[in-house]
Amino acid sequence: MNYKKIVLILFCILLVLCLTKYSYADDMDELDEENLVNIVEDIEISNEIKVQEPKINSRRYVVYDRASGLCVYGKDQNKQTAMASTTKIMTALVVLESCEDLNEIVTISIRASSIGGSKLGLKQNDKITVNDLLYGMLLRSGNDCAIALAEYTSGNVEEFAELMNNKTKELNLENTHFVTPHGLDDPNHYTTAFELAKLTDYALKNQQFLKIVGCKYATIYINDSKLELNNTNELLSNNVEGVYGVKTGFTNNAGRCLVTAIKRNNMDLIIVVLGADTRKYRAQDTIKLTNYVIKKYNIINVEEYVKEEFNKFKEINRKRIYINKSSNSLDIAMKEIKIKSIVTDSFLKVDFDYVTYLESPVNIGTRIGTANIYLNDILIEEVPIITTNTVYKRNIFDYLKIYATFYSY
Repeated sequence: MNYKKIVLILFCILLVLCLTKYSYADDMDELDEENLVNIVEDIEISNEIKVQEPKINSRRYVVYDRASGLCVYGKDQNKQTAMASTTKIMTALVVLESCEDLNEIVTISIRASSIGGSKLGLKQNDKITVNDLLYGMLLRSGNDCAIALAEYTSGNVEEFAELMNNKTKELNLENTHFVTPHGLDDPNHYTTAFELAKLTDYALKNQQFLKIVGCKYATIYINDSKLELNNTNELLSNNVEGVYGVKTGFTNNAGRCLVTAIKRNNMDLIIVVLGADTRKYRAQDTIKLTNYVIKKYNIINVEEYVKEEFNKFKEINRKRIYINKSSNSLDIAMKEIKIKSIVTDSFLKVDFDYVTYLESPVNIGTRIGTANIYLNDILIEEVPIITTNTVYKRNIFDYLKIYATFYSY
């Protein structure tokens, strides 16, 4: 065998090893302390950006307003894409909504212990609580924890995926589908930036989920042995102002992913960046998007604005609604406005559609119109207008009163 053949064989072996390593890659380098320092330095520089559209490295992203449930700013936010370990947001949610006792002990299976990608390091027959598995999954991004939680909750990964997909239907996530609880690449495992933000918004309403994803550090126990964990979320770990979660992710297909919850300037936002080239870029992109929205956009009190407009409308139009043969006057009101406030740089307006003729009697709570709320000419909410009293049909005594009043003049 000549020298060239030996070199070629060694090269092929090296290539196979590299491909084997990175085909399962998922948050493998998330705790690289040197990279964390560089990211923080770059974030400090990016905080100086002016109010102009930011240059974003991530392929898809969205800024989601938690108050309104709407997209504030984004790119390809409705395009289906791989999601890597951000999958574990749904995994944790399903477990938390299914599990009655977070202190219950789980025995680790061979399937959980042998999964590839980022791991907590669990071994077959290890014993650990459900709660500690959640910390291991959400802070350290342990794929072994995700498998163990899926098996604990529903017996196996396949049935757990059904629970995940049932939840997508419940939340009306039409462009999201799960195959695994960990997020390693699969063509049938996908979401969109907007739907991932919507899912995260829902998950953050679970107090235990909120508590876990907001932890920078945690202590857990495996077989009664203590283990200290650091959160893989570089923005949370480095005290970026207002950040209170949520989850990192990485596979070759998904790229670098980061879901961030941040409160600043009375805005409560979820920033999702998917498909960034590096950890630095995903962190920079998140900060750039946050700064851009906070500096350029305003909070509009939708409820206050619509109520003011409705009072004007009612003053002018209530008496124009004719009720045939009615014995008393009509009063109206709007039902509850769901969108209380909104982060936007667009204009808000409201139009009122209503009936002008009714036959008595009219019962209380009858819908007689709609307040249509528009943001930049896009309908964002329809609020029913209803009657707040019963309008009765005239009887003989009503006619006698009318007759007496008429002839008294």
